[in-house]
Amino acid sequence: MRIRSLSTLAECRQAAALEQAIWGYADADEIVPPSILIVAVKRGGILLGAFGDGGRMDGYAYAVPSLRDGRRAIWSHALGVVPEARGRGVATALKIVQRQQAQRMGIDLIEWSCDPLQTAPAHLNFARLGVVVEEYEENLYGESSSVLHAGVPTDRFIAQWNLNTPHVERRLAAAEGIAAPGRRRAAQPIGVRDSAVVSAVLVNEARAAGEWLAPGDGTLDVEGSRVLVEIPSNFTEMLTREPALALEWRLSTRAIFQAYFTRGYRVVDFFLAREHGRGQYLLARAAS
Repeated sequence: MRIRSLSTLAECRQAAALEQAIWGYADADEIVPPSILIVAVKRGGILLGAFGDGGRMDGYAYAVPSLRDGRRAIWSHALGVVPEARGRGVATALKIVQRQQAQRMGIDLIEWSCDPLQTAPAHLNFARLGVVVEEYEENLYGESSSVLHAGVPTDRFIAQWNLNTPHVERRLAAAEGIAAPGRRRAAQPIGVRDSAVVSAVLVNEARAAGEWLAPGDGTLDVEGSRVLVEIPSNFTEMLTREPALALEWRLSTRAIFQAYFTRGYRVVDFFLAREHGRGQYLLARAAS
């Protein structure tokens, strides 16, 4: 897989077509048009393509310049990989190149939105990239025509990727075997829990509901330095087959995350247990 910048109108059309293929929007107005992509890349945006065998574009990442509280940053609007190329590290590779380009621009923060109930992006964002989250936006994009959203509110985390922190460096080193420029080492295990994590309280243990997991009653007032929030690993399938249950998960976890963010917690890690059909977010309270 080769990652490179996209800079022509023809390449922008390829990226727009890939967005449509991945998200399956019924409404073409939801796709970022090539005319916007080409202007963005000429004015500080970052548009990357991942090309596999035969030169086919199998993934892309699109980001634009932004400001956060007066601080120069990058907003990563979209990251997508076609189904047949997933599980090969394409998304991680796109984010690493995006980080490198942002650093060359003198920028040390990239932000993006992500669905709190999608385990694959959560594993990428927290376990591999080292993001943190302290913001929750209700129905950020409104009603979406994408088959991946199925009418459920588009609630989103706002991920903060602080590019130059030791935490991010460690996660990238563990995920990709990057030790230092020009050197590589074997990848290290990801998501190993220390004693402090093991002692964290799970505030919403899921319960069995036939072939699905249903949200447990959330406890919103646990005191402690760390808590865990559980989500199902098959939310995309749930959206299609059990939309009412998917909505229940959305509203239940919305209340939990908003309550703990208000109390000074932020999400700092994610643990995925595919064999048990669930994942868990680790929330830590910031030191006073």
